[in-house]
Amino acid sequence: MAAGGGSSRALLALRVLLFCALAAAAATILVPLATSPCARSLSRSILAATGLDPYLLFCAGSDASGGAPLLSQGGGANGTGRGAARAVVTEQRCVRGNFPPDALPPLQCCPPASASEPVNFTLPDPAEPLRTRRPVHTVGAEYMAKYARAVALMKALPRSDPRSFYQQANVHCAYCTGSHRQAGRPDLGVQIHFSWLFFPFHRAYLYFFERIAAKLLGEPGFALPVWTWDVPEGMGIPEVFADEASPLYDPIREPSHAPPKVADLDYILGGGGEKNLTDEQQILHNFRVMYKQMISGATLPSLFLGQPYRAGDPEMPGAGTVEWIPHNTMHLWTGDNSRPNAENMGVYYSAGRDPIFYPHHANIDRLWESWRGIVGGRRRADFADPDWLDSSFLLYDEEARLVRITVRDVLDIGKLRYAYAGAGLPWLNARPPVTPGVNPRGGRLASVSFPVSLDAAVTAEVRRPPPSARRRRSLQEEQAREEEVLMVEGIEADAADFVRFDVYVNAREYRKVPPGGREMAGTFATLKHPGKEGTVVRTSMTVALGELLEDLGAEGDDSVTVTLVPVRGKVRIGGLKIVYMAE
Repeated sequence: MAAGGGSSRALLALRVLLFCALAAAAATILVPLATSPCARSLSRSILAATGLDPYLLFCAGSDASGGAPLLSQGGGANGTGRGAARAVVTEQRCVRGNFPPDALPPLQCCPPASASEPVNFTLPDPAEPLRTRRPVHTVGAEYMAKYARAVALMKALPRSDPRSFYQQANVHCAYCTGSHRQAGRPDLGVQIHFSWLFFPFHRAYLYFFERIAAKLLGEPGFALPVWTWDVPEGMGIPEVFADEASPLYDPIREPSHAPPKVADLDYILGGGGEKNLTDEQQILHNFRVMYKQMISGATLPSLFLGQPYRAGDPEMPGAGTVEWIPHNTMHLWTGDNSRPNAENMGVYYSAGRDPIFYPHHANIDRLWESWRGIVGGRRRADFADPDWLDSSFLLYDEEARLVRITVRDVLDIGKLRYAYAGAGLPWLNARPPVTPGVNPRGGRLASVSFPVSLDAAVTAEVRRPPPSARRRRSLQEEQAREEEVLMVEGIEADAADFVRFDVYVNAREYRKVPPGGREMAGTFATLKHPGKEGTVVRTSMTVALGELLEDLGAEGDDSVTVTLVPVRGKVRIGGLKIVYMAE
């Protein structure tokens, strides 16, 4: 009996010691985690035992500057080797967003609440008429009158109707201010800019807008017209949008850019923004911009579509080429530059209030479809990552039903029953010329200690991967999608301003490079970000180097010079590096 009692006391003491040890371990792990949840990672078994949110496993991707990682770890852009699925799922809950100073009312972006749960999207009947989207400059006045009537009918609906023009404009506002919440994460909004959600969201948005217009018109085959500003005949605001008697007219546009002004796809907002080129020179410059953004700079999905953005990640990890330019720049070129926020088109919250927004984005969608085809002699492919494919948005359809639509739902426009026709790709072979004498040999560069505030131009020497890695790449490039990429990391931009800086490669005397010159490798150009006044936008930028270095005759060099040139706004750069990115 005594022996049995001693055994029990020993077991009790062992349990007490074990409890104390577990308590100490919990304090060691959980207290630092509570104060700095991204400072360490935990195994799934510990998380399961503690009941902690498993999404904490993925915090570790943040860099020292607070930006998101550019390259996926252990799986590349397709995300293989990751843990639990982390698609961004939109929930119906919506909170009022913040707006820039001097914003124009109404200042409410949240759509009407649905009395029922959203229905899952289903593809249209294959027997439906195929809607063919054609350029504004080819469809004729009668067809544009239909679009004008559709806008008038949408404007005539009660504001409470989710199909009204008022609410359709608010859809974009809600998704660009982060008003919609992520499912299971009421503290995080859904942001569709500066990431891989940019293209699929706008495709889904236009799909429903177009069907609402067709329903109101009573014409099932009605398709949106396309503002093809990358084609000479469409490079400028179409005359029909400048008719003050038309529902398509918006008085809040830049008056100096009224027709017949040729658009500048590389427009710089503010003093000195006009390049003063002849129409022929401007068109050629626009062609070279399109070539860089669509072909030489967009060889991989993440370079074109944008960086991965998963549930729980910091928003705005990095835009793709076309979102920087010409998407953002054409917004700025169209908006009223005399207003602090360049409304309507020049700022996210109000852009959807201008009827030209929808033909503008129809062209962005057309460019996605063009990129996915055979462009530049090489087949492009989208992401295969389930976190991208399963991300979803909530939008109202032509019957005023709330619909949940995923990225995978919108990848085949044939199944969505629409197509593009009537516009070519005249910039397809507009490879920019090299500028001689802008990168003199000799002379040491002053060392640059990152991070730096970009108050003046900064030139740094950036080492390339070692020759052995470059040789392996040349042997493998035909078998794998791979690109040498300049990564501009830890970008911190003033959210309360329009920000732009340009990136030059091997052009120490960058001022000698003419518009569209080969050495001008990329541009970071933002609109103001509603909801972020008083804060900074933390993001990144990637610039493809493969064809650029070939043109500059620098393929065998061990390093390149990179010059960052501030153009507008306050920005801080965390660092520069060159890597091989494979997807």
